[in-house]
Amino acid sequence: MKRAPRPRVHLAATLAVAAMLTSACVSSDAGESDGAKTQKTERGRYTFGLIGDQPDAGTPVDGGTLRIADYGEARSLSPAVTYATGSSGGSALAAVYDVLMRYDTAAKKYEPQLAKSLRSSDDKKTWTLKLRDGVKFSDGTPLDAAAVTASLAWYQKNKGADTSMLAPNLVRTEATDDSTVVFTLRSSWATFPAMLAQAPGMIVAPAAYAGKTFKPIGAGPFVLGTYAPQEEMVLNANTKYFKGKPHLDALRFTWPQSDRAKLEALDDGTVDVAHMRGPDVVDDAVKAGHFGELTLTGLGNVITVNTRKGRPGADLRVRRAMALALDPELDTERAYDGKGLPGKEIFPPESRLHSEVKPLGVDLDQAKKLLDEAKKDGYDGKITYMDGSDPVARAKGVVIKAMLERVGFTVRLDLVSSIADRVAKTYVEHDFDISRSAASISENDPYHRLQSVLNSTSYGNPGGYANPKMDALLAQLHRADGDAEIQKVLDRIQTLFNEDVPMINLGASAALTAWGKNVHGLVPTDESMTLFGEAWISK
Repeated sequence: MKRAPRPRVHLAATLAVAAMLTSACVSSDAGESDGAKTQKTERGRYTFGLIGDQPDAGTPVDGGTLRIADYGEARSLSPAVTYATGSSGGSALAAVYDVLMRYDTAAKKYEPQLAKSLRSSDDKKTWTLKLRDGVKFSDGTPLDAAAVTASLAWYQKNKGADTSMLAPNLVRTEATDDSTVVFTLRSSWATFPAMLAQAPGMIVAPAAYAGKTFKPIGAGPFVLGTYAPQEEMVLNANTKYFKGKPHLDALRFTWPQSDRAKLEALDDGTVDVAHMRGPDVVDDAVKAGHFGELTLTGLGNVITVNTRKGRPGADLRVRRAMALALDPELDTERAYDGKGLPGKEIFPPESRLHSEVKPLGVDLDQAKKLLDEAKKDGYDGKITYMDGSDPVARAKGVVIKAMLERVGFTVRLDLVSSIADRVAKTYVEHDFDISRSAASISENDPYHRLQSVLNSTSYGNPGGYANPKMDALLAQLHRADGDAEIQKVLDRIQTLFNEDVPMINLGASAALTAWGKNVHGLVPTDESMTLFGEAWISK
């Protein structure tokens, strides 16, 4: 097999880790159910955004360490290595670097953070970024326009995860004076501010990458103190932060494998903040009245289909047969006792981007018919399903196997304990038929992740799906401006998604960042990340 170029492998692996971490199958809380009793999913039970009625605690006080039970560990504090999301260590990166822009989850718009302003031309092809005066990196050097352009160039040179979005669309990035950066794009891009609220907007000091070894030097409210891989990361307050010294002395990140353990620690006060994605645990935390930010994403529980030549999924009839055989409700019942947001649409009914175009349903007779047609043409009906080896993943594997075999497939389970091995098999070796993952499409910028998982040339497209019609629709979504125009394109994408089955969606995801009643000042932002620069702990 031809070896992929090393930079592409690195970027694909980064995206893969994020996809597997954001898949709700990592938590092992539900265990193996006997299947004797199931519970149908209750819809409409969540209000997304800030939840809980936390009273005003008054004047902030200084001191203390905020203990954070995070979802995924940032093994590197380089924004070009770690995929910056709330479930893959992005909040730790944001604490070190801050972001040029942030997403106001209440107002549903992007606001300046390290930047002073960001304005676009009428055609959304030119964006002008103004920087605040006097902002310095933690090493005392200025965060000026030259540092911004150099950091973005470094990020793309080192194949940061969003390079595949930036490189084809940026004509040039120019520092026109010490405090102004002008971005010139090839075509209109209404959601371009999202790029500056994510990893590309985490500006790295020139000294960070000047030597052979990367050093985490940013302009955020905290600096790296100590890091023991798989144990803890401690970030200390940055006394040079542009908003002044943070109220907190430090942040302490740990990464319990079980969401249930995180919730129990939050309840007994041994952690102050917890990021959870397991549907059953999130449901319990919401019902218990915890304060926090509840975030909805589409394509949160996905079966990735390898559509490459020689794989079963290369045949559209096989893809459609699988899609028609798989029942999201049964999947959710088996793994999470009916908790979750099952469904096959890209955006669920709870979303403002929910399409009136109906998704594929469950039709066992039609699935059998399509599979029989493929078998007559030589397909043997065998398929391998890959997932993790924890109890929830095993439960999901059992129910997927049963649902596919009831229409005539022969399913082998490939349960791989190591995320690194699953990354290699999925994104590097392409050695899988179908595999569990998540795309996590956000409502504020649906183009970002849809482009990543559906575009024929994207590094983040593990199934090798390629359709010029889908590429054209994604280009339309890239240029779309305003909710009405975006919705029209999403409706067309949903229609083609139904027809072509690039992957099989089994549900949306609800991620919860919850905090204790004595924790204040947390600022939710893009990609389920949290900003801690203004956080404090009441006595």
